[in-house]
Amino acid sequence: MTADRLKHYAALPVPRYTSYPTAAEFSAAVGAGEQERWLRRLDGAEPVSLYLHVPYCRDLCHYCGCHAKAYRRDSVIDTYRMALEAEIGTVAAAARRRLKVSRIHWGGGTPSSLGAEGLASVVAVLERYFEVLPEAEHAIELDPRLVDASLAGALADLGINRVSLGVQDTDSLVQAAIGRIQPVEQVEAAFSGLRAAGIQAINVDLIYGLPLQTIKSLARSCATVTRLRPQRIACYGYAHMPHRRANQKRISAVSLPSPDERIDQAATVADCLASAGYKTVGIDHYALPGDPLLKAQEDGRLHRNFQGYTDDDCPALIGFGASAISHLADGFVQNEPDTTRYVHLAQEGLLPAIRGCRIGQAERLRGRIIEALMCNFTVDLDRHAPGEPFADELALLRPMISDGLVTLDGRCLRMTAQGRPLVRVVAALFDSFRQQTRGQFSLAV
Repeated sequence: MTADRLKHYAALPVPRYTSYPTAAEFSAAVGAGEQERWLRRLDGAEPVSLYLHVPYCRDLCHYCGCHAKAYRRDSVIDTYRMALEAEIGTVAAAARRRLKVSRIHWGGGTPSSLGAEGLASVVAVLERYFEVLPEAEHAIELDPRLVDASLAGALADLGINRVSLGVQDTDSLVQAAIGRIQPVEQVEAAFSGLRAAGIQAINVDLIYGLPLQTIKSLARSCATVTRLRPQRIACYGYAHMPHRRANQKRISAVSLPSPDERIDQAATVADCLASAGYKTVGIDHYALPGDPLLKAQEDGRLHRNFQGYTDDDCPALIGFGASAISHLADGFVQNEPDTTRYVHLAQEGLLPAIRGCRIGQAERLRGRIIEALMCNFTVDLDRHAPGEPFADELALLRPMISDGLVTLDGRCLRMTAQGRPLVRVVAALFDSFRQQTRGQFSLAV
């Protein structure tokens, strides 16, 4: 494949495919009424996963694309916590049974904004309404600048056994450009404190494509992080969408790496982490040998959800908090993203879902194909969709076959080594919504 063709594919805006249909297809035609009916249909014998969203940070970083906002008054946090607890009770009442839980994940924002006592209060409410299984994975996303021995101990006492630290980059110039000054010593102290508290499963998030990043600086960041030996590393491409995220307007597009440089940066990350002994999981996750994600990948049990790649095979994910998304058997629902309106709905004892989408047979079929490509880099159409011709999709695939991204043996697609970083482009061929929503997504690489 020529450099120009590689650049063409890498610059295509395509979804990250953490769900199908993607959130871009959600509408107000689906909301709290559907959520209540779908919750009622949950099988009490099957464990579920829970996600809790805390959208607050002391300061909002320039690069952030999450549903997050800065806060100054602690009373805002207390009000939000009480609303979160109220929603938990409302959802449990709608389900009409005490559901088993095998996964809990806190995201944000900065979940530790609730404080140790606030986190403990929410966990107590969860345990009142749900049966958290003894072997449950309980994970939380943390800002390493805010992790001290006291917080680490409190998290361990709550049963939290996995932590994701948002490092992003260790270069001081890049940190200044993204509004997140974070000396390496703070990251090292966070690792030490968590490990001393007994939390050994530590993940790190990195980002490439940031302002002022270079191949050399990114390689140094990778070397710094791998010396700390986190169990997993995720490295995502920065999505610059200032038309949707006002905070990103503080980043000048002139300072961003070019599409060519993004391709080289992604390759640099993969090479550096491989040299440090990490194995690739999907397109943007890396893990040390023996990690359960690698085992799931080998066994064909790897999945992709809103937290990225996972070995979580629960049939339902229930989201709590402003903007949180629930994935239930019949579809997706998303909570009100505006925190003021979310708090009002939750305090009134109402389910705060305001949009979503139904999942029919066609969406399930295409979702399985897309997930197989994203997780396994191969899909057998005869196995996943026997009798479906996919004439248009296969026609659009021909140039990609010629360019060496993918091979087609009968009706079995397989990404080549060169094509794997561009798997989202191939997956998008099977996305029946892709033409209508192209402008809303990040670059393929």
